[in-house]
Amino acid sequence: MKLPGYYSSGQFARMANVSVRTIRFYDKQNILKPSYVTPAGARFYTDSDFARLQQILLLKYLGFSLDDIREMTIDDSDYLFLLNSLNLQKKLIQDQIEQMQLVESAIEDTVRVIEKEHQIDWSQMLDLIHLTNMEKSLKSQYQNASNISSRIRLHKEYSTNSKGWFPWIFEHCNLKPNERVLEIGCGNGALWTENLNHIPSNLSILLSDVSDGMLRDARRNLPSGDKRFSFACFDCHSFPSSLSAFDLIIANHVLFYCNDLPKVFKQIQRALKKGGHFLCSTYGKHHMIEISELVQEFDSRIVLSAEKLYEQFGLENGEALLKPYFSDVQCIRYEDSIELDRAEPLIEYILSCHGNQNQMLLERYHEFRSFVEKKTSNGFHITKDAGIFLCTF
Repeated sequence: MKLPGYYSSGQFARMANVSVRTIRFYDKQNILKPSYVTPAGARFYTDSDFARLQQILLLKYLGFSLDDIREMTIDDSDYLFLLNSLNLQKKLIQDQIEQMQLVESAIEDTVRVIEKEHQIDWSQMLDLIHLTNMEKSLKSQYQNASNISSRIRLHKEYSTNSKGWFPWIFEHCNLKPNERVLEIGCGNGALWTENLNHIPSNLSILLSDVSDGMLRDARRNLPSGDKRFSFACFDCHSFPSSLSAFDLIIANHVLFYCNDLPKVFKQIQRALKKGGHFLCSTYGKHHMIEISELVQEFDSRIVLSAEKLYEQFGLENGEALLKPYFSDVQCIRYEDSIELDRAEPLIEYILSCHGNQNQMLLERYHEFRSFVEKKTSNGFHITKDAGIFLCTF
């Protein structure tokens, strides 16, 4: 039997240079299901299935379990999904190369010590063991990067405000020559990569994040050797004691993740010079509300976020939380919305959220995609309710 655009299990396996047994195994594990099954049980695959298989084989090569792979891949052939996936896979490979180079260097150092001293430096051996365990963090780093990329894409490509979020934030930083700037929770460094040509040449900018993976992304994204930038990994609840006398500290969509805001504000106070500024961004209770309403209509059990982060630190309560620590607090709202008529970027955003949606949607993905396509076919409006607090110390 021949079906136009479809490949039999044998043809599909030969194309991918794997065995038919492997293809059947992925089918049984619900990782790669055939696009069509005949009444007699013959299985047929498409080019879209081949793209998914590519993701599966790469992640398997990188050492991820089948359960991890099931969570990290999605059955969608839209070229933007695939492009985003390939870019993230490239980042994952770069991360693993860097980690293996660290392991190689640690092994060489350990060998040299043993050859020279004829004894084992147990502290160095422990460092080596910790390095070899670093790959356990790759999955969370990959997923974090994927989530951030999905959110940025929706906002960047479909927002109605032509200024753009990061240029708007940068404009309100009001940077001056010779200033010292600290960004906490810098992520992939998008604030600076999107405004690179407007940064004064004699500025000193320290980018910090609690995630080594995010800092690696920021280093890669910024020009190699640019002396304006330095990097440090630390939790914003506890700044290194050496940090002080900053003219500006920035926290872009960070504070609502903090468990102890008074502690964070005290750290910021200590690190700012007198008369310095603190710029922090957040969103309000109406932000992206239409997306939550959409998924709830499809399945009322879906919750895109287990927490209402704006209740922790949002546009409604941020001023009251900041006032005890700063002499002047000004709230400035970002006027914007999202308008789109395509399902893919909206689905990608939904799957990137921190709630229970993947448990509910991945088994019903094609049904959900059809639902979103109908909702967006005549245009879909999304409210954006975000802004900044500009504070003076």
